[in-house]
Amino acid sequence: MMLTFIFGGSASGKSEYAEQYAASLAHNCNAPLFYLATMCANDTESKQRIERHRRMRADKPFQTLEVSKEIGSIAVESDSVVLLECLSNLLANEMFSSNTAAYSVSSLLQEIRYLQTHCQHLIVVSNEIFSDGICYDLSTAQYLSDLGYLHRELCRTANEIYEVVCGIPIPYRKGEVI
Repeated sequence: MMLTFIFGGSASGKSEYAEQYAASLAHNCNAPLFYLATMCANDTESKQRIERHRRMRADKPFQTLEVSKEIGSIAVESDSVVLLECLSNLLANEMFSSNTAAYSVSSLLQEIRYLQTHCQHLIVVSNEIFSDGICYDLSTAQYLSDLGYLHRELCRTANEIYEVVCGIPIPYRKGEVI
């Protein structure tokens, strides 16, 4: 039940690194490999990103599951390697869906923890979006606060933490058992 947290800015190479990392782990331990794709195809840009990500993983043995919300209901094999791509999209889907009354950041964290306990290795990818210095409206500020909370909680117990900058993974914690 290993947890790896990978984050970086937009177009930093974090997704490519996470996919290579996950595929390597699955290959080394002969494990099933799942890709939990969380982005919703709401506009032209998101559709293009989804297509680019599909091309990036086309030659990798991922079993892709399109899950924009409620990841706690996902069933994966206990010996599997699971790549959750990405936390910031998942949070936005949960917070800003038509049923926002059902959203709770602690429930989302519980769903991630549940998924973590039901696979061999969970890799969570997220965006670093906290450095722009812009003042946002209340709902966006709440989103940033909740994403920061999820980052802190996942990093608190992650076995490995990497920031990807310009395609270069920078380890903050590597291979430690928490």
